[in-house]
Formats: sequence, structure tokens, C-alpha cells
Amino acid sequence: MQGYIIDIKPVKDDDLIVTILSENELLTAYRFYGARHSTINIGYKIDFELENTRANIPRLKDVIQLGFPWILDYEKMYCWQRYIRLFYPHLKDIEELDPFYFYCLEKLVYIITKQNAQRAICESYISLLEHEGRLHTDFECLLCEIVIEDDLSLVRGFLPIHAKCTKAKNFEFKKIEELFIKKKTTHLNDIEVEYLWDILLQGL
Repeated sequence: MQGYIIDIKPVKDDDLIVTILSENELLTAYRFYGARHSTINIGYKIDFELENTRANIPRLKDVIQLGFPWILDYEKMYCWQRYIRLFYPHLKDIEELDPFYFYCLEKLVYIITKQNAQRAICESYISLLEHEGRLHTDFECLLCEIVIEDDLSLVRGFLPIHAKCTKAKNFEFKKIEELFIKKKTTHLNDIEVEYLWDILLQGL
């Protein structure tokens, strides 16, 4: 079985409760501490087995870390881990998990190999919003409910708002329209991408 670690909670004696995003479900397992155990962390992709116990959750065993080409690239790994952390609060109450999330991360790992991590993640997030039906391509202002036709701002979830309705950073309407339609950040400068990144980190 394979999956991505999206949450780790320390418990007694350096043991861990680990939440893993697999293809079809979120799995929670108990990880016993041991010197021979491989290191695990948020964002790691692992191959593993689950062993049923008398406890309420299974034991995580036979863990093998499946590395990325960029796993030793501090900047990319830092961005990746910050993004992955957002999945646990977003998905934790879902009973049946759509395979979309697992394969979205699979694709993103490959893209980050060739592209700036923040840009790749922002583009992937647009696809996630579209999949969940939360990508507002109608460009109706969240606050005044009037269609936006000029400069706009974005808030959490990339929700569009008239620039005049908020004090947040302004974007050119055409740039955000192109971002939402083409799911590409190539027309945005680094400062604009950095601002999108800050909005994304507020939560999925």
C-alpha cells in the first residue's frame, strides 16, 4: 500500500499517530518508535503495511520511504510540506475519498521536478478548486455580489472580490481570468505568485 503522510501527532515515548492519504481513503495508524525504523515526516510518500491490533487503530509497519528527485532541495521540500499540511484539516471529515487527491499529488511531484514549487502548487490548487466546484469563474464579488469586470482581489480559496471592496492586493482582471481558465502562472510575475501562495496557505 502507498500513500502520502499528511499529518503526524506525537504520543507517548516518541510514538506517533500518522495520517496517510492513500488512493481511496485517509488512513490513521500507530507508529511505534524504534531505532531501526525509517524516518518519516509530513509530505513523505511511503510504501507500508497495516497490522490490526487490539487498539482502535492499526499499527504502521514495514515502512519504506519512496523518495522524490527533489527531496533534498530545501526550498522545494519546504513548499511541498507546507502545502501537504493543509490536506489534513481539509479532508479529515470525509468518509469516502476521491482518488483525485492522491493522483493530484502524484502529478504535482513530477511537475515540481521541472518547475518552481510555488507556481506548480498554485496551478495544482486551481485544479483542486475546479474539481470541488469552488473555482469561481463567474467572477461574482463575494462581498457585493456584483460581477467583477476590472481589477480584483482574492481571498482564501481564491475567491474573487472587487478591488474597491477590500484593502487586499489588486490583480489585473485578465491575469486572474487566464489563471482560472488555463491553470497556468506563466503570465504572472514572481511577486504576484508569492501573493497567491500566501493566500493558498490560509487553507484549502
